[in-house]
Amino acid sequence: MPGTLYLCATPIGNLEDITYRVVRILGEADLIAAEDTRNSIRLLNHFRIRTPLTSYHEYNKYDKGKKLVEQLLEGKNIALITDAGTPGISDPGEELVRMCCEAGIPVTSLPGPAACITALTISGLPTRRFAFEAFLPTEKKEREEILQELERETRTIILYEAPHRLVKTLKLLSERLGNRKAAVCRELTKKYETALRAGLQDAAAYYETHEPKGECVIVIEGRSREDLEREKRAEWENMSIEDHVQYYLSQGYDRKEALKRTGRDRGVSKRDIYNYLEQQKK
Repeated sequence: MPGTLYLCATPIGNLEDITYRVVRILGEADLIAAEDTRNSIRLLNHFRIRTPLTSYHEYNKYDKGKKLVEQLLEGKNIALITDAGTPGISDPGEELVRMCCEAGIPVTSLPGPAACITALTISGLPTRRFAFEAFLPTEKKEREEILQELERETRTIILYEAPHRLVKTLKLLSERLGNRKAAVCRELTKKYETALRAGLQDAAAYYETHEPKGECVIVIEGRSREDLEREKRAEWENMSIEDHVQYYLSQGYDRKEALKRTGRDRGVSKRDIYNYLEQQKK
């Protein structure tokens, strides 16, 4: 029988946030795979855990992942930890989970700290629906594609950012999204935890004169559905009815549905659209 991969959430700052279950599993596992063994050894020493430790990070996730899967198939239980928070969220643990699932190896997650959820819940912004984007891509084309999606995103948006890039990112976001409400959360669960609640432009201005320290989570208000509806109506008004219907036909809808959707967009009935097109044929 194969062993089990345990995804063990570790503190993002305050060591008291670790769960009893995580401490127990880390002590009982045959092996602990850690993103940074130098960082993790301090955590393990604090809780007097002597389980063997091995590295598993972004640069060895494929080769090392295969070796870990082999050990799991031999029956060993492996605990996976990241530098801080829940493994698999914006870190290479995602790849190991995929490999284990494909190999039929049991995977279970031990709930615990996650910076994105911690920041969301103290942001003061809507929490029912949210979109987690982690770090914005460094590649220009991919970053532009993500920004275009975020411009129309109605859910609360959560991003990670390093302190030395925070001001640049806040300025970029304010240029693309406007001065939306936001919360910049730093040093979460630590002594100097802060949550600056301000518009994106105001937050950028603040951190230009107050050097940010510690990893940051940016939580941003989603765009209102009313704004999107107004924007859509403006687009339709600049489009002919013929082109409007053709747009839906090109999306794979039949003519009846295309007429219905065009009428709905323009605030008229399907019959009105049909009659207009028939008149244009004469």
